[in-house]
Amino acid sequence: MTERTYEADAVVVGAGLAGLVATAELTSAGRRVLLLDQEPEASLGGQAFWSLGGLFLVDSPEQRRWGVKDSLELAWQDWEGTAAFDRAEDHWPERWARAYVEFAAVEKRAWLHAQGVRWLPNPGWAERGGYGAIGHGNSVPRFHLTWGTGPGVLAPFLRRLAEARSRGLVTVGARHRVDELVRASDGSVTGVRGAVLQGSRAARGQASSRTEVGEFSAQGRAVLVSSGGIGGNLEAVRAAWPERLGSPPARLICGVPAHVDGRMIAITERAGGSVIGRDRMWHYVEGIHNWSPIWPDHGIRILPAPSSLWLDATGKRLPVPLFPGFDTLGTLAHIGRSGHDHTWFVLTRKIIEREFALSGSEQNPDITGKSIRAVLRERVGSGIPAPVEAFMRQGADFAVATDLPALVGKMNAITQGQPELELAQVEREVVARDRELANPYTKDLQVTAIHGARRYLADRLSRVAVPHRLLDPDAGPLIAVRLSILTRKTLGGLETDLAGRVLSGGGEAIPGLWAAGEAAGFGGGGMHGYRSLEGTFLGGCLFSGRTAGRAMAAAVG
Repeated sequence: MTERTYEADAVVVGAGLAGLVATAELTSAGRRVLLLDQEPEASLGGQAFWSLGGLFLVDSPEQRRWGVKDSLELAWQDWEGTAAFDRAEDHWPERWARAYVEFAAVEKRAWLHAQGVRWLPNPGWAERGGYGAIGHGNSVPRFHLTWGTGPGVLAPFLRRLAEARSRGLVTVGARHRVDELVRASDGSVTGVRGAVLQGSRAARGQASSRTEVGEFSAQGRAVLVSSGGIGGNLEAVRAAWPERLGSPPARLICGVPAHVDGRMIAITERAGGSVIGRDRMWHYVEGIHNWSPIWPDHGIRILPAPSSLWLDATGKRLPVPLFPGFDTLGTLAHIGRSGHDHTWFVLTRKIIEREFALSGSEQNPDITGKSIRAVLRERVGSGIPAPVEAFMRQGADFAVATDLPALVGKMNAITQGQPELELAQVEREVVARDRELANPYTKDLQVTAIHGARRYLADRLSRVAVPHRLLDPDAGPLIAVRLSILTRKTLGGLETDLAGRVLSGGGEAIPGLWAAGEAAGFGGGGMHGYRSLEGTFLGGCLFSGRTAGRAMAAAVG
């Protein structure tokens, strides 16, 4: 095989959002960059392209317009209660977390706004918690949905990449798979080696060939690992699954393409990098099978508001405060201990019209396409949003019926009776919940939470349905949705200092080596701790990529 050789000031391994941001910062400082990725150039931007584009912002103009009172102090209180840092290895993750929350409260919005990024006017309220003031969850709405979804977040950095390429500052090495970090005799990282893969016309997200057609080596005074996590590698996810989350599900669906496999984390560890928080992960509990899949086991997440009744696989209601949209990881742990790997939403047409949204840029063509008319039609007008309706018609996880006996029969048909739902058990839960709707006050904390959510005007107008009985004929038909565990994010990763330099097992920075994005646990090796407040994954890529890019630019002089 022929060998290609490259030389640059900096080598960036992974062309997702963190890698693009770092490249933009490096080239803005006049540095020459070699940007490598094993996928075709059509996949530039990585997982960020498929995202909904939600960003965690603190005390934003959008919040203030709705009367939301937020602050750095409140946001940090929420982050600490959510992350629950409790390990000696959390030194750098906690420092990264603090730096990130300050970034989200002070500079993040202005920095992105100056590059043309805009947001919908109504911040969403993700991960509401349901515990005490110092426990998990967002005290206020902070999920700012980008106009243009994930592609809207990527746009300024793809534009800056194109400008830098036109100036001769960037070489993009698509179909270049890094297999080794090159270390000098003094221990510094001086470059990479790997294989050139066969050219591929695979569309974004689809599997591409792994046939090797050549070799390459690249020298650089700084190397950045920004290659993502392990969410597409189900074997690696199960191997890292912690006991506190119960047994690893036998059946998982994938929220990311198969190439998100964690290879570079392992390669960097073999070169001396420290990996921490392997057992910390973030997987969604509201996954449904994509009726039109792009990658193997492709799943989509339902973004729920609080009204659906959540039942386990046997028809029993999930315990307080495991309501839709309140505590993802707490729900995941409960499911893991249940002996089954699926749960159910039971709801009505009125609820699905107002409260169901699907995660992902491709499932939100109105926002992705920046069509105000389509947004008003889909989000404010009556009727079920078109992407949701398509899943109802063609998805394998939806059951629709005019009465509860027929609905339970269809639910059992979906699971082939594994386990068999008993009508009496489901009816008991539904009828008991409906009785709590007779008064504006109740002992049922989910119903109380629904009333509380509607006190936030943006939720009242466009997100949370008017409370009603599930068995109200005027609200029907009844709908049930089987929910599966959807793999998504690696919360642990390569340990880094506040400049993004990768640390060795002894805590010293490895000269010449940086990490950013999910490969670095979004900063420090795990700035989220055990849980996320949401809107923080894209933000973590932005912040860690910017930090590492600026530090690398300074280091290579």
